[in-house]
This record gives sequence, structure tokens and C-alpha cells, in this order.
Amino acid sequence: MPGKFFDEWTVGETIEHPLHRTVTETDNLLWSTMTHNPQPLHLDAEAAKASEFGRILVNGTFTFSLMVGITVAETTMGTLVANLGYDKLVMPKPVFIGDTLHATSEVTELRESKSRPNAGLVTWRHRMLNQRDELVCECSRMAMLRRGPA
Repeated sequence: MPGKFFDEWTVGETIEHPLHRTVTETDNLLWSTMTHNPQPLHLDAEAAKASEFGRILVNGTFTFSLMVGITVAETTMGTLVANLGYDKLVMPKPVFIGDTLHATSEVTELRESKSRPNAGLVTWRHRMLNQRDELVCECSRMAMLRRGPA
């Protein structure tokens, strides 16, 4: 299913994104080093073992970015004008190497664009869950989408 145009969405519509992704040690290592994040809980197995978690934690910004990426195909692919912002980001449970993650998206608001008659604003609540269906990341995302062909 490709992304939808603004006028194809309805408030309350929910998508169970089909893509599931198992997080690897390489994902976490590359993300942490690419973003210059030296947090030992993400990179040092001995420091992580001595923490309350007992093992390496996956970098939270990776989890957030993966959640957004997983949602693109069914939400904004081919219809996006611009992402306008993310809000209310929470990470209530940690993600560990080997966790398999999946996402859902619910439309929470639709607004006409005041500046662009050929576009509108959609707000989704994105949720990322692990293999036990525990919530590991959630946020609101607002995007400007093109209207469909007349």
C-alpha cells in the first residue's frame, strides 16, 4: 500500500505496518558511532552488564528513527510535501539487541493547510512495539501531504 493523499485519510484510521525488524548489534554500533554518541550503555558490554539492565541497550534515537522509517511506506510514500514535527516522544521500555520491532500508526488529526490549497496536515500517533507487544517508543508526527488528483 503506497502512502495516501491528504484527502484519503480519516481521523481514527489505524495501520498495522507489515514490516517487522530485528535489531542487530551492528545497527546499534553503527548508529551510535555515526551520531557520535559515546554512551557506554550502548557500546561497552562490560559497563552495560554492570548496569541495572545487565546488557547493552539499543540507542533510543535508533529506535525512534526506525519507528518513523517503518511507517513511511503506508503513510507518506510519494505524497509527502514535508515533515513538520514530532511531539510527545516517549520510550517507556528499553530495546535490546535481538528484539523484533513493529509499528502502528493512528490518524489523530486532519487540518487544511492555510498556506497551500493543494495540501493538508495529517497528525499520526506512531507506536513501536517489541515481540512481546510491549510499547517501546511512541510519538506524534505531523506532516504536510499533497491532495489527490482532482
